[in-house]
Amino acid sequence: MPDPGTPSLTVETVQSIDEIPRADWNHLAGTATPFLRHEFFQALEESGCTTVQTGWRPCYLVFRVDGRLAGLAPAYMKSHSMGEYVFDWAWADAYQRYGMEYYPKLLMAVPFTPSQGPRLLFSDSLRNQLTPAQLHDLLDTLINRLGAHSWHLLFPDARDQELLQGEDQLHRIGCQFHWHNRHYEDFEGFLAELTSRKRKSIRKERRQVIDQGIGFRRVSGTDITDHALAAFFVFYQATYLKRGQRPYLNRDFFTRLRDRLPEHLHLIIADKDDQMIAGALFLNGENTLYGRYWGCLEEYNHLHFETCYYQGIELAIDLGLKHFDAGAQGEHKLVRGFEPLLTHSWHGIAHPGFRDAIADFIAEESEQVQSYLEEARTLLPFRQT
Repeated sequence: MPDPGTPSLTVETVQSIDEIPRADWNHLAGTATPFLRHEFFQALEESGCTTVQTGWRPCYLVFRVDGRLAGLAPAYMKSHSMGEYVFDWAWADAYQRYGMEYYPKLLMAVPFTPSQGPRLLFSDSLRNQLTPAQLHDLLDTLINRLGAHSWHLLFPDARDQELLQGEDQLHRIGCQFHWHNRHYEDFEGFLAELTSRKRKSIRKERRQVIDQGIGFRRVSGTDITDHALAAFFVFYQATYLKRGQRPYLNRDFFTRLRDRLPEHLHLIIADKDDQMIAGALFLNGENTLYGRYWGCLEEYNHLHFETCYYQGIELAIDLGLKHFDAGAQGEHKLVRGFEPLLTHSWHGIAHPGFRDAIADFIAEESEQVQSYLEEARTLLPFRQT
């Protein structure tokens, strides 16, 4: 029998962000990142980007203690693994080879956004009450109730990692490349920290962009016109179409994003001969600039590096932000001053046999990732002091 004095913790699910009051969600989400704002998830749903039809059925988690709201988590029932950036295709293939179903799975993440941040939007009292073992048990019970075969929590921040970390848990790591603002006053201040050879190389790249007759302008928030947003969306689409894929996001999403979170939005436009030829959309949080969406129709020398990285670094410096997360993967960022960083995810696998096999896979993969990260650090362009 449970102790009558022990608080009762329950978790339920709701199928739309609109079922959770905006004030409650934003209070628990905080203000560190725009990707956790109620308005961001609302834009995804209302534009049709996260629906049953797209394989992203909203399934937000609502945690209650003695019936009172104590925590939330963005979550989806997934029928595929696209748009996650933590790749488990091999796991799904293994299930299929043995005639078993890998999907649906419960995914706790921000859709299409491989950026670290809070995922367990818990009150301090709930966070202090829970242990990693209790949390994992709670999620294991939940997927059984939902008819899912696994749960996955992607890109948690350090606080969430403390609550997830425990013995025998399926903890997976990856590597990204982030830029750090060490109190630079301008781009030249950043370049001064690089070796002479790397400094000259970046200046040469930037000069070659200018020599092609390309200029840049920055537009923010409500100053981003419908015309500019429409042009950007064409560029964004092209990035996916070149790879034979359909884009995850539609124009309606970007319009809603601008209208509802204008204070976080910045568009870098590349112009040539009075025509827009490329664009990159950035969002800023309290301390971090996020470079998420980019595209162009024609290829120009170093245009991608200039638009997405160098213009982003200048924007981060101008906004006084400490970090610049320019997106997943891309070791070409190393020589441009982006430093390797470990990313994390946690996984709960219901089938015991597959759980053991996946645990072995993760252990082997982790050794490879750690070795890669250590080698990547030797390639950084900074001067030795």
